[in-house]
Amino acid sequence: MVQQWVRQAVDNGLSPRSVAKYHVMLHSVFARAVRDRIVAFNPCEDTELPKVVAKKSRILTPEEFGSVLAAIPDRFKALVLTESETGLRWGALVALRPRHIDFLRRTITIEETVVEVSRKDSPTGNRMIFKPYPKDGEPRTLRVSEGLLETLAARIASLELERHDLLFPSREVANGAPLSRATFNTRYWKPAVARSGIDFPVRMHDLRHAHASWLLAGGADLKSVMERMGHAQIMTTQKYLHTMPDADDKALVAFEAVRSRSTS
Repeated sequence: MVQQWVRQAVDNGLSPRSVAKYHVMLHSVFARAVRDRIVAFNPCEDTELPKVVAKKSRILTPEEFGSVLAAIPDRFKALVLTESETGLRWGALVALRPRHIDFLRRTITIEETVVEVSRKDSPTGNRMIFKPYPKDGEPRTLRVSEGLLETLAARIASLELERHDLLFPSREVANGAPLSRATFNTRYWKPAVARSGIDFPVRMHDLRHAHASWLLAGGADLKSVMERMGHAQIMTTQKYLHTMPDADDKALVAFEAVRSRSTS
């Protein structure tokens, strides 16, 4: 039955990636049914799925990022710079507050995240809900550059932000509300990308991918990048190993530099 559904789904134009995603969901539903003794076996076992061909992702280069940054309105430059240097998910980025910054140790600590929901689905009626991050309650601390700290310090001073105010509120005022991802993307991010002349789609979230790729291209080890990104598995981090356009050239240069030591 499940195998027949897979064939029909492919014949009707559903992508292999989507078929695999739905199969995972069905498999988990039937697995629970087997555990609860509702059905005798899981019909999703041993299903032959269509091969998913991984697409090579296009990562923003530092030079291209500079073009986008130049096109971003001044009020959002600190936000975009912070994202490029930390690789935070949107919810954690817009939940940052001055108290999360340690200027002496040059660190930013992620303690909470903002989840955007529709008012009808919100238990409180609010669209923006603050939650501890991550789920296990253990905050994550990242080292950042002196340049970013200076940018954030200037922002805190200019807006006269208190320790518990949001760094990147929806309006440029102290004690402001969280910035909406949809509003930022539609009104500011997409127009800036268009003005920058970048000839491929770039999302704000792609700065997170760029951050990981730049770290690895610069020589950071996989374990360190995994921890910095908050990845649960190192295989998630590995996919960024060869995403920079000149990654193979840099790898060859490194290889030749090591090999030359044995012949000199």
